[in-house]
Amino acid sequence: MMTLTPSQSVPNLDPAIESIREKVLAGQRLTLDDGKVLYETRDIWSVIELAKLVRDRMHPGVAYYNINRHLNYSNVCALACKFCEFARKQGDEGAYTRELGDIKEQGHKALESGATEMHIVGGLNPYLPFAYYTDMLSTLREIAPQIHLKAFTAVELVHLARIAKAYTRDDPKVGVRWVLERLKEAGLGSLPGGGAEVFDERVHKEAFKTKIGAHEWLDVHLVAHELGLNTNCTMLYGHVDKQDERLRHMEILRRSQDQALHRLGYEGDADGYIASGIVESEQISAPVITLSGERAVLPTPDGINSQRAATVKERSSESSDKQGLLPDGRGSSESDQVLGGYYQTITPLPFFPDGSALENLPGPTGLENLRTLAITRLMLDNFPHVKAFWIMQSLPMAQVMLEAGADDIDGTVVWYDITKAVGEGTHQETTELDLKRAIEEAGYTPIERDTLYRRVTRDGSRWWVGD
Repeated sequence: MMTLTPSQSVPNLDPAIESIREKVLAGQRLTLDDGKVLYETRDIWSVIELAKLVRDRMHPGVAYYNINRHLNYSNVCALACKFCEFARKQGDEGAYTRELGDIKEQGHKALESGATEMHIVGGLNPYLPFAYYTDMLSTLREIAPQIHLKAFTAVELVHLARIAKAYTRDDPKVGVRWVLERLKEAGLGSLPGGGAEVFDERVHKEAFKTKIGAHEWLDVHLVAHELGLNTNCTMLYGHVDKQDERLRHMEILRRSQDQALHRLGYEGDADGYIASGIVESEQISAPVITLSGERAVLPTPDGINSQRAATVKERSSESSDKQGLLPDGRGSSESDQVLGGYYQTITPLPFFPDGSALENLPGPTGLENLRTLAITRLMLDNFPHVKAFWIMQSLPMAQVMLEAGADDIDGTVVWYDITKAVGEGTHQETTELDLKRAIEEAGYTPIERDTLYRRVTRDGSRWWVGD
């Protein structure tokens, strides 16, 4: 009988995956051609197996959830993206804009439920002044100062710079910085990752041509990172996009993360793979930085995880490879605290055609969702977390995705009006018990986290970070 070592597994059904497996085991960056193989192979189970290997290296034995509450402040929007069923024009049936009193009520409900996060996004409402947004944040912070306010996509922030008369075409980053500084002062804690869709000019023109493009989206997150704000990102797939366009999207995001991690002091591989001909990332000079290898140390808001730092110290004499490490493998002392300012999570989002201008399209299948998430984990080797957003994947599918690269299934949500699964309304809620049970059934230990992935200790609605 053959005995397998920990780094071995059952031989691939598709031999084309073998060279990819060697790169994954070595913690090396995959190429766009590797990604194409992963999408085209019939051996989806080996793709999932490799994604699980990376996921278990980064988060051995655990999966994350949080107690959160979503707030969609308005569905009135100046845009008309073909994939969107959320947006309304002023005066349309179902159009709404939350008054400050309603927002206060939502803040009190979040506080009473023990939520650690409010996730706040909405349409590009041309009738609201900039003060509406700072008042919203400061009001929520006054009601519940402990709750983290994760708010406003890059698309919204460019819109806010415009209505605040701070936006200039010569250098849009100046206006965005002005806006973010004031929102941060009012209580903004981090940015969600919506509005990215798929970074491709053809897709942009066909599905959301009035929305900001990749350059502006990336600039917003760059400025946020420079201000010490952590951000997240998404990829809305399964509409008019093609697989190679999704892979380019992933390449752009991981190069942007290379830039963020390099600014924080991470070392990298100056000779690592960088795709050519992608203008959105050509100006980034940072080396390739991966976090998927066995020795990689993940960034955290409280500094480097001490357990993983100890592992780095033990192994530092065994290899000269420094990808994904801070200089000298450091990370556990107070002087080596990792500051904010990087992408925390990538969330692949399947397109729901019903109710949109693209409802003639079929949308992605369950296996395509599973494969895309696994490929996302493998390609985005410098992202600490991959989320299976249960609202758009379903809780049962999110369970399966924990075996395919995901380490997070999001939270209790309560209200979600952006996308509705078939037969669902805006009240889309699950309980902490259901989330924990789903994770345990999948074979992992559930860890409640706050927005910044710090462990939460709870006593009913009272909670704190740490033990």
